[in-house]
Amino acid sequence: MPMHPDLAFPVWTGERQRRIEDVLDRALPRADELPVRLHQAMRYAVLGGGKRIRPLLAYAAGEFADADPAIVDAPAAAVELIHAYSLVHDDLPCMDNDTLRRGKPTCHVAFGEAFALLAGDALQALAFGLLGGSAMRSSGAACAMLATAAGASGMAGGQAIDLASSGTALSLPELQTMHRMKTGALIRAAVKLGAACGRPLTHEESSALDVYARAAGLAFQVVDDVLDVEGTDAALGKTAGKDAAQQKPTYVSLLGLEPARQHAEALRAEAAGALSPFRGSARRLLEISDWIVLRNH
Repeated sequence: MPMHPDLAFPVWTGERQRRIEDVLDRALPRADELPVRLHQAMRYAVLGGGKRIRPLLAYAAGEFADADPAIVDAPAAAVELIHAYSLVHDDLPCMDNDTLRRGKPTCHVAFGEAFALLAGDALQALAFGLLGGSAMRSSGAACAMLATAAGASGMAGGQAIDLASSGTALSLPELQTMHRMKTGALIRAAVKLGAACGRPLTHEESSALDVYARAAGLAFQVVDDVLDVEGTDAALGKTAGKDAAQQKPTYVSLLGLEPARQHAEALRAEAAGALSPFRGSARRLLEISDWIVLRNH
């Protein structure tokens, strides 16, 4: 049951962002509960920042499947908690050693490495607890789906390839494989989990959503690579230019700046083409893939 289907996209986005912020606020431990410093670090890492693209995708896919947004709340929050934990760990000195995230000091700068590590661990556990206790038809299958997206064959595995690839040249297929795991797997899970909150989908609908999610996930990373070159710390809310400084393989380093932009546009077209038979019910998904490619931060 989509909420206010006629809303302009920025209004719809703002409503969903406020909704997920409230869901996350209620799901996280209170800052004054023991252990206080851990709980403060968890809330610091999650609340008050970020585009919330993964929850937005979950809500949009839920609308595609006529889901009650209240059912989508738990998986939307779970994917964002996994994303937040990954950022906390990625920023650690043993990983990317970054000091700026979402326009403020990274979690380990604000709370120390030990508490940042623990905060990431606790956020991951909270995500699965939230999803396992959700009102979805099959919360066990949902947990397995999220675990695959976050684990060695998904996000964590992609980060491992990224770390091992610094200073080396990857082919385009190798780079795409890395980013389908590191970035795309969780985006794909967000779409699948949101859709799983509604009516059963036809095979055609499920296949189209999967093509869409794969294309949108890769497009997100291509644009991130472009913005790392063109953006500023202030605009991005994180350190710009760090990919080149760390000699990481990117779409820009492999293809060049303008071909990378063209590649993002091609992925945007692929995402739109996959959902073209369902344009009305897929409106929000299509708007999000446009936003992913056209964003400036």
